[in-house]
Amino acid sequence: MPLYSALPTEMVRALQAGGVDANGQIAEFSTSDGSSNPCRHCLQDIPQGHGMLILAYRPFARVHPYAETGPVFLCSDQCDRWQSVSNLPPILATSPEYLIKGYDAAERIVYGTGTVVPAITLSASIDAILENPAVAFVHIRSARNNCYQARADKG
Repeated sequence: MPLYSALPTEMVRALQAGGVDANGQIAEFSTSDGSSNPCRHCLQDIPQGHGMLILAYRPFARVHPYAETGPVFLCSDQCDRWQSVSNLPPILATSPEYLIKGYDAAERIVYGTGTVVPAITLSASIDAILENPAVAFVHIRSARNNCYQARADKG
């Protein structure tokens, strides 16, 4: 079973305190409209009217050609991190489909693993990619905007 994880709390707290994002900029403050604003730390939609941060995030340990950077949302106030568990986070059932890609231990895409899948088959599709011995982890992204959602590691 895969272990799903959200953005690390230490990094999120730094951003919430005015730290800089992957582009070296302070996160933009906005107000959630209540839909399609999932926080990548608590993995819940940010409620309507609540503050949120919009920032660039690069979910890789180092910069290299495969290290994609893209926009994500965070609660502007402190929230509890989604715990790494083997159940698919409920927020990942709120879109009709997702883009998933397998990466090796060197953070390189394992070719042939990238695919757009319906939300209803997301868990099984991630399981299948993680069965590949070359794959160390899977990134889950928005199928429409390529925004990073969460990570799944071999359990």
